[in-house]
Amino acid sequence: MKKDLILKEITKEAVKEVLKYILNIELDDFEFLDFEFPKIEKRDADILIKANEKIIHIEFQSRNDKNMHIRMARYFLEIYSRYPYDIFQYVLYIGKEKLSMKNKIKTNSCEFSYEIIDLKTIPCDRFLKINNPEALVLAILCDFGEHNPKEVIKEILHKLYLLSKNENEFRKYLLMLEELSTSRNLKEEVKEAEMGLQNLTWEDLPSYEIGLEKGLEKGLEEGLEKGLKKGLEEGIKKGVLKGKILMLKELGFSDKEISQKLNISQNKIEELLKENND
Repeated sequence: MKKDLILKEITKEAVKEVLKYILNIELDDFEFLDFEFPKIEKRDADILIKANEKIIHIEFQSRNDKNMHIRMARYFLEIYSRYPYDIFQYVLYIGKEKLSMKNKIKTNSCEFSYEIIDLKTIPCDRFLKINNPEALVLAILCDFGEHNPKEVIKEILHKLYLLSKNENEFRKYLLMLEELSTSRNLKEEVKEAEMGLQNLTWEDLPSYEIGLEKGLEKGLEEGLEKGLKKGLEEGIKKGVLKGKILMLKELGFSDKEISQKLNISQNKIEELLKENND
């Protein structure tokens, strides 16, 4: 998968998160616009949305282009000719090299500008806490700060595993992550982390053991009353379920989301967590 196609797919599925955590724009009501630049390059806009009589145009760029300011000015005129609203343009830069593109044109007779955002300057923590797999993939392009890259990648993979509906979906996100990681020279680290996930199960995830231990304790207590074997079996089942709930809680899932993912009622979740605290 090519980076531009990956980023278009990610952004369409996680546009609210991109707007909020990268562009500092919060929108609930908007629509995507299909737009081709026929007079320039015969190519589609990466992302073009309309909201409240405003147009937001987003382009991804994986390398410096000395003529980017000219391209964006042309794009502006093409968009404005069809949608004569306020237009806000952004280039999200994901390249390895230091950002060096111009973001304005200024002459005696006209002035034009747009905003360039280098994703290497966006803290990865903003995306690590989101329960949207497409947005989570973007964390690989952001600033790890003082975090160890291997630990961040491991966390991304674990969360993608939990958020994926099935193995095929999980593999799709892995391919996206691998391709985007080349923009940060992290492909080998991603591959290494993936090797550790080949046989990943719930039992390998953080917090799982906490619930299991509580379940075993409860099972022993119930075993004294109901018969040791039966009590232990029931306790272990509860422990497994508690482990999963605690893991998802730690990742920021709401009770409603946990209920849907584990196919249990929210009342059952509350009941198990109450037992956990007793």
